[in-house]
Amino acid sequence: MRVYCYSKCSTCKKALAWLDENDVSYELLDIKTNHPGLAELAAAYEKSGLPLKRFFNTSGNLYKEMSLKDKLPEMSEEEQLALLATDGMLVKRPLVIGDDFVLTGFKEAEWKEKVL
Repeated sequence: MRVYCYSKCSTCKKALAWLDENDVSYELLDIKTNHPGLAELAAAYEKSGLPLKRFFNTSGNLYKEMSLKDKLPEMSEEEQLALLATDGMLVKRPLVIGDDFVLTGFKEAEWKEKVL
């Protein structure tokens, strides 16, 4: 299981602590310096069954600076995935990619269901 996090993100810290408390093994990747590429994001999106908007860090500064709230509805899925692949700070975190599941953000109940 791959876990993309940002070290200064409080939600990521909570998620990693939860994984450690539950003895879950994972590969930790820094979403800022080692963000997921286009192929991995496209595969994760397909596997997740989630709306593509759930992959965007809608509360992040970059999202707001780029006015993506207004631009995303006009973009195709391919364009949105390509944009996500350009900068890890656009990606909702933590992003967890397991063999048969994908999680965006940290919701403990959802994590218990998918991870444990």
